[in-house]
Amino acid sequence: MSARFATLEEVVSDPVFPEVDVALRRGRHIDREDGEWYAFVVDAQDHLEPLYRRYGCELVTQSDGYFYLLPTGDQLSRRHLSSGEMLVGQTLALQYLDPATVSSGGLVTREQMLTRLGGLVPDRELAKALEPRRRRFDDERIIHEIIRKRVAEAFRHLASLGFIDVLDETHLRLRSPLLRFADPVRGLTGAEAAMERLIQRGEVVEPEEDAEPEEEDDEPEENDAEEPSE
Repeated sequence: MSARFATLEEVVSDPVFPEVDVALRRGRHIDREDGEWYAFVVDAQDHLEPLYRRYGCELVTQSDGYFYLLPTGDQLSRRHLSSGEMLVGQTLALQYLDPATVSSGGLVTREQMLTRLGGLVPDRELAKALEPRRRRFDDERIIHEIIRKRVAEAFRHLASLGFIDVLDETHLRLRSPLLRFADPVRGLTGAEAAMERLIQRGEVVEPEEDAEPEEEDDEPEENDAEEPSE
């Protein structure tokens, strides 16, 4: 146990606790790049684990260097990514595993990601996954607009959950929690090729459910993507 915190009272009294607690409950992943937050969770882990179990959650720690809350009961609601967000997340995970991304410090451009997505999923199929309630996909211009708009929205949502950082209008930084999307193929020979096949077949394998973010959707209901079934 860390000498920094002897009791749960000391943990809860720390000025960092409210920010970290709210972030975790909203589905945020906390990794080494979060600096003070990450150091706090590491030091307080022995006290936080039993605290969150009382709320029906497990504080999960991964060897890749990140924490998140996993609901195990009904006290906190659960959340799902849309199938389109899952495709974007899986593609980001694939890019994260690319040696070129490692050498760039995790930096990629939006155009790189759009190109990689387009190389794995035909535009029409990708647009259908990103906007499943739309019935017609006849106009190529509209298809490309849907892809750019919905992928940009997926980037923002994934950033709010700690999977990536949106640095500016051009650049993204990929973070270690993206490896959750690669869990179905990790340990397999040719894991990257296996991930590509999952994406190409449209097999959405969602990470274990997280606590639901306390935020409202601003999109009109007719444009909302349906949640994938469990």
